[in-house]
Amino acid sequence: MITFGNVTIKGDVVLSPMAGISDSPYRQITRRFGSAFAYTEFVSTEQLLLGNVKSLDMFRYLETERPIFFQIFGSDLETVVNASEIAASKKPDVIDLNMGCSVAKVSHHGSGAGLLRNVRLAGAMIEGIRKKTGLPVTAKIRLGWDSQSLNYLETVKVLEGAGVSAISVHGRTKAMAYSGSADWNAIGEIKSKATVPIFGNGDVATFQEALEKKKKFGVDLVLIGRKAIGNPWIFSDVKKENKTWLEIKDVILEHLDLMLNFYPSEDDYALILFRKHFIRYIENTGFPDESKRELLQITNVNQFKDRLESVSMDSRFLETSEINNENINCETFVSLV
Repeated sequence: MITFGNVTIKGDVVLSPMAGISDSPYRQITRRFGSAFAYTEFVSTEQLLLGNVKSLDMFRYLETERPIFFQIFGSDLETVVNASEIAASKKPDVIDLNMGCSVAKVSHHGSGAGLLRNVRLAGAMIEGIRKKTGLPVTAKIRLGWDSQSLNYLETVKVLEGAGVSAISVHGRTKAMAYSGSADWNAIGEIKSKATVPIFGNGDVATFQEALEKKKKFGVDLVLIGRKAIGNPWIFSDVKKENKTWLEIKDVILEHLDLMLNFYPSEDDYALILFRKHFIRYIENTGFPDESKRELLQITNVNQFKDRLESVSMDSRFLETSEINNENINCETFVSLV
């Protein structure tokens, strides 16, 4: 159990914040399956100050998602601090500063992983947010900008000095993006020296692997990102490949209904948003390719549900190949906003 401020976190694993993925409908499902708390998608502080409705809407959540962490990003101290007050008005439990997004349109303008090149500014942001809102403030970092600037120990020290409550560490550099392998030894080194809870992130594919990382490297909690898409079972000691197709289909339909309720519209908006989840739910299940193509072209919800119900599937399946989720990361934000 982890406690800071008025926040108590119970659990070993949590859904990592991912633009276009970790919205309220999926957070509701993953919380029910065992995710220890909920991160929102990251939101631009500049857009918050401009009153951008879509950005504000990304902070919608249900009480069942608590503890709820609002993740924000920005490069200007005054903008970030003032926008945090807007975020705080929505009553989150924690505000999280994104210092890890590697996409050029974010990091090359000083936001996200760009703050790794200006950790003093990041520290001032942490302190400013904390004082402005009175809320616990956490941060999500990477190991450095590139292999020549692995400044993670300095970053952690500065953030601790600014009053950060916990730090999530993605075991890659900005330059690596999502390539190569996460360096869990570096994450372990951070944990051995840190005075605040450390959450580890990178290349975790199963619940059991998360527990092993937690034990081996001493981290307080493990974040799971890409491997959790279409697989909420990963947050419990239940393997998706041991679930029947009927059980998987029930979760698919539950998720779709949550999307429809959360994104009400007169067109197919929610169904279109749901497609990226759907293809992950059915990947490596033996789902017929022709049926998949048909379903991805349907724009009427009732037709989608009827067609899905008509698909004939074996009751059990075995996942035998890797799910390729490399394109689901903070870059999704650029195409969505």
